[in-house]
Amino acid sequence: MSTTAPAQFASETSSRGEWVRQGNRFTDRVTRDSTSAPGEGPDDQGRWPVEAGRYRLVVSLACPWAHRSVIVRRLLGLEDVISLAVVDPVRDEKGWRFTLDPDGRDPVLGTRYLSETYLASDPDYAGRVTVPCLVDTVTGRVVTNDYPQLTLDLSTEWVEHHRPGPDGTVPDLWPADERADMQPLIDDVYADVNNGVYRCGFATTQEAYEEAFDRLFARLDALEERLADRRFLMGEEPREVDVRLFTTLVRFDAVYHGHFKCNRQKLTELPNLWRYARELWARPGWGDTVDLDHIQRHYYVTHEQLNPTRIVPKGPDRSVWTLPAGSSSR
Repeated sequence: MSTTAPAQFASETSSRGEWVRQGNRFTDRVTRDSTSAPGEGPDDQGRWPVEAGRYRLVVSLACPWAHRSVIVRRLLGLEDVISLAVVDPVRDEKGWRFTLDPDGRDPVLGTRYLSETYLASDPDYAGRVTVPCLVDTVTGRVVTNDYPQLTLDLSTEWVEHHRPGPDGTVPDLWPADERADMQPLIDDVYADVNNGVYRCGFATTQEAYEEAFDRLFARLDALEERLADRRFLMGEEPREVDVRLFTTLVRFDAVYHGHFKCNRQKLTELPNLWRYARELWARPGWGDTVDLDHIQRHYYVTHEQLNPTRIVPKGPDRSVWTLPAGSSSR
């Protein structure tokens, strides 16, 4: 997700001043074809067994990468199957804290800091502690912090536990016949938009910032054009790629436009993207998983190097997201 003091992310800055995101340390998976028995650890291929009630998803509601998993978990009806832990939006020098829970400890994991679980899983771990991560409550180990794969596995490996939403259906976010077309779009959205806003915000040279800025808005322009004749990015129904774009768009005007200097235009000034984002917001499992207070407090308070005063902006007006009763955004 994000970082705190300059010394902590210096290793993620290239010699040109570009932000270079660290890799994911824990990349095991929970899969249907795991050869491990219930209650056991991973098999020799790093596959953990699918078990209802065994795993705990640790998230920050401020983090766009974690927000993806919150949305997908909700849309697929997995809330009673995979428990949820929410950390404090403000990180301190030790990382993500469970200060929102009684006594400042996660009631299931029993820890005060997510870093305790990382170190229990790998005593030599020295990187940033990131969310989302899936933790095995039997062993107390991190199964995965591989956020791109995590949501795909929720769609494909937990099928037996999927439950219909309010409309009586389970959405197909990762349909097999669309993956070949969707994956390149996911890759472009990640490189230029999801990670692009960070490459703008954490650039340490003018050259690196302007390159990231130009790529970000070139991609937003392409997406604006793509949405001119379609409801969602792949057609008439939201898919995995829409989840990934939405979590960046919903933070754009509140954080990235000012805090990360992504200020050519606001989201509200891009009509097709704004229509699209508001329509997703209005759907169950999308807008009702957004916590703009957590989002703004995290970015403006945690990133001292970008905002030394730690003053959190009062705007923008959050009511603009709400659609009038009975209206449609299209």
